[in-house]
Amino acid sequence: MELTLECKARPTGSKSNALRRAGLIPAVLYGHSGTDSVALTIDAKTSEILVRDAAVNNSLIQMNVPDLPWSGKALLREVHKHPWKGTVYHLSFFAIGTHASLEVDVPLHFVGTPTAIKQGGAVDTVMTSLHVKCAPTIIPETIEVDISGMEVGDALHVGQIVLPAGVTALVDGEQLVLSILPPQGGKTETTEG
Repeated sequence: MELTLECKARPTGSKSNALRRAGLIPAVLYGHSGTDSVALTIDAKTSEILVRDAAVNNSLIQMNVPDLPWSGKALLREVHKHPWKGTVYHLSFFAIGTHASLEVDVPLHFVGTPTAIKQGGAVDTVMTSLHVKCAPTIIPETIEVDISGMEVGDALHVGQIVLPAGVTALVDGEQLVLSILPPQGGKTETTEG
């Protein structure tokens, strides 16, 4: 998923709490110019929509900062929220080059119903996301894993997952993703009294 975000350079000497009261969220952009970082502000409503639609370390965002002037692609790296209100407090972004490779966590999406489920078996999921390396332009939103033919006792390992072209798993291929457990509680006990 790629989103577009308009933001402004943060005025020098501005206080974070004063910005929040004015409806602006403080943010920072790293990696756009070597080790330099830029303090930014984003409209509070825009930041709430961004956090709702984007996934940390997974969604590519087209950022436009007319005050610098700078525009480019970035990943949402961190989201800080108010402890009890749950509102966005601060955002961190990392600018990326178009040819760079990134390491990201991509959610696994299991499709199909294992044959064992019809026999009372259960799916024991060990991993729900996969750490991968790929170009920023091809970050998958999810990785689909078909588990429809699995029987009781079957196990799925990272090496068995079919990854999209250009995406490489950074996890050992023998690591367990999920297994199919046998039915539990086959017997029922009755007490006579």
